[in-house]
Amino acid sequence: MVSGQGRVLELAVLGSLHETPLHGYELRKRLNELLGMFRAFSYGSLYPCLRSLLEQGLIVEEQPTRVSGRSKIVYKLTGEGKERLQELLTQAGPSAWEDESFGIHFAFFRHTEAEVRLRILEGRRSRLEERLDAVRTALARTRERLDAYTLELQRHGLESVEREVRWLNELIATERRASEPARNNTDE
Repeated sequence: MVSGQGRVLELAVLGSLHETPLHGYELRKRLNELLGMFRAFSYGSLYPCLRSLLEQGLIVEEQPTRVSGRSKIVYKLTGEGKERLQELLTQAGPSAWEDESFGIHFAFFRHTEAEVRLRILEGRRSRLEERLDAVRTALARTRERLDAYTLELQRHGLESVEREVRWLNELIATERRASEPARNNTDE
C-alpha cells in the first residue's frame, strides 16, 4: 500500500513523465519547479519511487542518453502508467484537498475532468473554512494571553487562509461558468 506522501510523489512523477520522457536529474528539477522551493523532493525519495514504478510496469527505462559526457537513464510512461495517472487524477476525496497533495493535483488540473476539478476545489475550500473557524475560535479564547508578536503571527496566518478561500471561490465560479454551456447544450 502506498502512503499519502508516496501517492503524491507517484502522481507528480507520472504527471511529469506524461509531458515528456525525462532522466532522473531533469525529473527532480521539474518536480522541484512544480512543487516550489518549500516542497523539494530528494533523490532519497525520488529513486525508490522510480524503482517502484518500474517494478509495477508504470514506467520504463529508455536507452541511456549522453548528457554532459555521462550516460543518463531516461524514464518514460507506459500505457499502464497513463492509466494509473488517469486513475490518480480522478481521485477527488479528502486526500486530494489536503495541504500535502492539493498543489500537485492542481498542477495537473489540465489533465483532470471538470467535475473532478470542481469537487477538489470545493473540498479544499471546505477544509480551509473549517480551519478558519477553528483558528478564529482559538484566537478569541486566547487573545488576551498572547503577546503582540504571536498575535501578529496568528493574524498573518488567518489572512493567508482567508486569501486562499477567496482565490478558491474565484476558481470555483470560473469552473462553474465554464461547465454551464456544456450543461445547457445537453439540456437541448
